[in-house]
Amino acid sequence: MAAISLLLQNVHGIVHVFNMKLNFSEPKIFTGGVAISDWSKLSDQQKQEALEKDWYLYYSYRNPKTGKLERQPNIKAGANRFKTKTERLSILKTLQRNLLFLLEQGFSPYADNSALEGKLLRNTSADNNKETVIPITISPIDPTIINKSLITISEAFQLALKIKKNVLSATSYPNFSSNVKRFEIWLNENGFENKTIDAISKKTVIKYLNVVLENTSPRTRNNTRIELSSLFQTLEDNDVIVENFVRKINVLKAKPERNKTYSTALQEEIYNYMALNDPLLLLFVKFISYNYLRPIEVCRLKVGDVDLKDQRLFVRAKNAPVKIKIIPQILIKDLPDLSKLNPNDYLFTPTVIGGEWNTSENDKRDYFSKRFKKVKDHFKLGTDYGLYSFRHTFITKLYNEFAKVMTPFEAKSKLMLITGHNTMDALEKYLRDIDAVLPEDYSGYL
Repeated sequence: MAAISLLLQNVHGIVHVFNMKLNFSEPKIFTGGVAISDWSKLSDQQKQEALEKDWYLYYSYRNPKTGKLERQPNIKAGANRFKTKTERLSILKTLQRNLLFLLEQGFSPYADNSALEGKLLRNTSADNNKETVIPITISPIDPTIINKSLITISEAFQLALKIKKNVLSATSYPNFSSNVKRFEIWLNENGFENKTIDAISKKTVIKYLNVVLENTSPRTRNNTRIELSSLFQTLEDNDVIVENFVRKINVLKAKPERNKTYSTALQEEIYNYMALNDPLLLLFVKFISYNYLRPIEVCRLKVGDVDLKDQRLFVRAKNAPVKIKIIPQILIKDLPDLSKLNPNDYLFTPTVIGGEWNTSENDKRDYFSKRFKKVKDHFKLGTDYGLYSFRHTFITKLYNEFAKVMTPFEAKSKLMLITGHNTMDALEKYLRDIDAVLPEDYSGYL
C-alpha cells in the first residue's frame, strides 16, 4: 500500500487519456460513517466520534478471472495522522483525484504496472527536472489479502445500529436491533466470525431467512427480510458495501393476522367484568374504544395531553408527530379530576391514573396486554382477541350507525376524521380487513 500511496502523491498533470473499457468504480472517501455535507449539523460529540475512526479512500476493480468488480484495499496514506476534517479531506481528495487519473491511465491492481510507472515518472521528471525521483515498484495485489482492509461484519453492524438509533423511533429501534443481533449470532455460528462485511452474499441472507421460516412463519420471515434490507441499505448509503442485495430477495405470501371484533353482547360482558375487577384497565380500554387509539398510543399519553376544557386529546401517533382528537362526552364522564396532577406524568401507570412510569413504550404496551390476558382467560378467549379488538369493534359499530343515515361515501368521510386514517383508500382497506362493511340480508333475492 505504501507503493501506491507514494505513486498517487507524485502524479502530476498529464493530459493524455487512453481509451479503455471501464473496469473500475469511481474512488470514494469514507469519512467515519457520516456525510460530510451534514458536518455542520453534527454535534461536537458526533464529529469527534467520526474523527476517531479511520478515514480512507476506497474503490473497486474488475477481477480479470471472475469478471466482477471487487473491493480493493483501503488507501489511508497517513491521512489519519491529522485530527481535523479539513486536513483529512484535503489529503484524501487529492489522492481521490490522482487515483482516478491512474485508473483512467490503465493502472490495474492485478497486473504489472511497470510501463505505466515509467511513463508517469518520466513525465514527472520532465515537469520538474530539479527533483530527484525515487523509483517505485507496484506489484499485483495478492488476492488473499484483498479483503483484509475492509471493516468486519461486527464493525459494519455496529455502525448501522448507531445510525439507526438516531433515526428510528423508540418503539421501532429495539425490533431492528434484535433482528440485526440475531442475524449476527447466526453468522458467527456458521463460520462468519471475524470475517469482513463483503463475505455476506445474497445467498447467505436467503439461507438465514429459510432458517427463520422453518422456526417461525412466512410473516416473521418477511418482517425479518424488511429489517435486514434496512440494515444493508444503511451500509450501502454509507459506502460500506456496494449494493443492498437484500431488497432483491422475494417476499413470501403470508396469511394476514388480525384481532377479531367482539360481538355486542361479549363486549358488554367484558366491560361489566372489568368495571368490577379492574376499573383502571377498563378506562385504558375505553380510550382505545371511544377515541380509536392503538394500545401503544394510550401508553404514550401524559396528563397534560388531556384537555378537558376544550375536549381535546393530543396523541403522538405512529404516522404523525402529534395528532389532535376530540374527547367524546361518553369518555369525559368516566375521567377523574386531573387538574391537581402533574401534567408531565403519564396518564396510565400500573397502579394509578397520573404518575411516573420509567420504562419503554413497548414494555408498557406488553404490560397492559398481559394484564388484559387475565380477562381473556376468564372468558376463555383465544389469541384472535386482544386489546386491538376493541378498536376494530367500535369502528365497526360507528360505521354501521353512520351508514344508516348517510351514503357510504359520506359515512367513510365522517369516519376518516375520527379514526385518523390519512386517506380514503387506507380507511377502506382497513374496513375490509376487519369486515366492517357487510351486505344486507339478500334472502329475498334467492
